[in-house]
Amino acid sequence: MKIRTRLTLLFTLITAMLLSIYSVSIYYSSKEAREKSFYSELQNEAIAKADLFFQSSLPEQEMHKLYKNNNRTLNEVQVAIYDSNNRLVYHDDAKVDYVKEDQEMLSEIFQKKKITFFSGKLQVIGIVYHHSGKSYAVTAASYDQYGYEYLTHLLTISVVAFISILVLIYLAGIFLSKKTLSPLSEMVGQIKKITAGRLQWRLKTTKENDELNELAQSFNGMLERLENSFDAQKYFVSNISHELRTPLSAIITELELASEKKQTHEEYQQTIQHVLEDARNMAKLSNSLMDLAKASYDPNEISFSEIRLDEILLESYAKIIKENTGYKVSLNIEDTVEERQLIIQGNEYLLQVAFNNLIDNACKYSPEHTCSIDVKILSGKLHIRFSNRGIIISQEDLEHIFEPFYRSENSKKEKGYGIGLFLTEKIIHLHHAIITVASDDKATVFTVEFSI
Repeated sequence: MKIRTRLTLLFTLITAMLLSIYSVSIYYSSKEAREKSFYSELQNEAIAKADLFFQSSLPEQEMHKLYKNNNRTLNEVQVAIYDSNNRLVYHDDAKVDYVKEDQEMLSEIFQKKKITFFSGKLQVIGIVYHHSGKSYAVTAASYDQYGYEYLTHLLTISVVAFISILVLIYLAGIFLSKKTLSPLSEMVGQIKKITAGRLQWRLKTTKENDELNELAQSFNGMLERLENSFDAQKYFVSNISHELRTPLSAIITELELASEKKQTHEEYQQTIQHVLEDARNMAKLSNSLMDLAKASYDPNEISFSEIRLDEILLESYAKIIKENTGYKVSLNIEDTVEERQLIIQGNEYLLQVAFNNLIDNACKYSPEHTCSIDVKILSGKLHIRFSNRGIIISQEDLEHIFEPFYRSENSKKEKGYGIGLFLTEKIIHLHHAIITVASDDKATVFTVEFSI
């Protein structure tokens, strides 16, 4: 069922419930009001006829005649009067006695002074009437024809109005829901036209500050992120194929040359060394790409635990020194840094990859192959600085230094693939930290800033 139909039916159902409650309350309140009003009329009629009987000179026969004449045109109130000894003093029509008073009823009237009840469709009231020091029980009974006709008319009007209003509400609901959700239908039509090759398309937005416009803006934001992701993926795949093609071509060339002509033992050894070196470069590139893939995971998919940054720095320090005996790395942690300030929530493997890249880059591009690591607290945050004295990085290169596969002219002399710093930045951001770089004639410094 479509939302438009569901909203219309729900709106109609709620309206029907409210109308039902309103109509039922009106009907029953009118019914009670009619009942009370007619009892009041019966009481007035009983007192009026008792006054007429006791205080006027009108003969009883004339009163009987008056009752019968009135009863032909309307439902005349039938009145009966009994004395304190339960003897009938007066009755409008004893032959057609509606109430059929008995001794128990009369005793109840004298005891309670006033009683009301229904006798079939007739309403009956019994009251005590005082005259000349004596007490009399007066009963009055009649059928409220006009009152019941009014209730029937009210019920008919209520049912007709209820059905008519529901039909109008349903039609109005269809119109309003169609008009309200028409932008959503238009949005669905636009979404159906968006494909992998049309990710640059965007949904139309308005200046209205409503939920549909907010949905369109959110969807456009998602499309923009998808487009960037697709573009990055295309760029990434293109660069990977280029980077892998170079060592593969070198390996194939070396092996083809070795297979086409006879070579000395030393030449074969040299060919093997060249192929081995290219294979190692491919393995290194493959490891970098694997690390990059891990760093590109959803943060929710990466396991974080409590780790110590100084221990990870020491492990990176030891690993770099072991793999590159010509590198010189120094680690300095200021005395003001407390042990608790070195503990964060993070992923040990990824952070070690990031620190390895920073230390390796610092040593690689330094003439003396040195890297100085300084750990200190500044403005309530933990700063880790990786610095070296070497090639000055230009401002233009600094702006692109964290882009994937980007390599400046100065760095092309050294082996690399332009993945390390891009990977490092992603890992640092995964840990809600900041990495910055500055370079001048004194030193090149990469600073990682952790919140503590």
